[in-house]
Amino acid sequence: MNRMFLFLATNAAVVMVLSVVLTMLGFNRPGTSMLPWLAMTALIGMGGSFISLLMSKSMALRSVGAEVITDPRSATERWLVDTVRRQAEKAGIGLPEVAIFDSPEPNAFATGSDRNNALVAVSTGLLQQMNQDEAEAVLGHEISHVANGDMVTLTLIQGVVNTFVMVFASVIASALDRGNEREGGGRGMGYYLGYMLAQAVLGVLASIVVCWFSRQREFRADAGGAHLAGRQKMISALERLQLAHAPQLPGNMAAFGISGNLLGGLGHLFATHPPLTDRIDALRRSG
Repeated sequence: MNRMFLFLATNAAVVMVLSVVLTMLGFNRPGTSMLPWLAMTALIGMGGSFISLLMSKSMALRSVGAEVITDPRSATERWLVDTVRRQAEKAGIGLPEVAIFDSPEPNAFATGSDRNNALVAVSTGLLQQMNQDEAEAVLGHEISHVANGDMVTLTLIQGVVNTFVMVFASVIASALDRGNEREGGGRGMGYYLGYMLAQAVLGVLASIVVCWFSRQREFRADAGGAHLAGRQKMISALERLQLAHAPQLPGNMAAFGISGNLLGGLGHLFATHPPLTDRIDALRRSG
């Protein structure tokens, strides 16, 4: 509820402040108001993020072909469900759905629209290559993502930056087209070209902001996993991932995986996860 209020308040403030700024800069034509346009921009910017959030579980299940455990058919499946239940109770959240997806590489992810309507999925490779202590730590990491509300918070941030990108792209495009205003307020070609270019550039900058936050939340989830399963178990799980060189999950699921995409050089700015060595060092320092 607090995150929802923050989300709505932030976007409302963006709309109001930009309305005043654009009016002062002269982008508001006489006899018209920028407020409806800004409100619509905010609605579009936030709407896409929220629709993705609401559909996140079904999209995730389809993208990796995960199968939800409804009735455990083996000791491993029973252990998975029992471990997630125990950790969820300790973290104070509703019991997430538990799923397994077929992949030779060790990975796991959590997603869902809120703390009490989440999904935790693990790969067959993780169950085969990690011992029970390491798998328990990975589950604790994912449960911590849910308990911290990371899926919702990422959606809030994405919605805010989407709004900023669209609004400021229009501001820049309007500035480029001011000398070519058409009778009746029509837009010139310069506006549309400027808008597409500005949106592309600002979209890249916005991605850097979102990825920075994603990296910070991984440290918090590691700390949460250490709390739920044990610090040494969490460190061992991350060390196991160092040996596995697990590839990123498909599409937008990468940000929710245990290891995510690891990029070098300037590409680090677009990485959803910090290097595993940094995460291990952070856990060791916390002890």
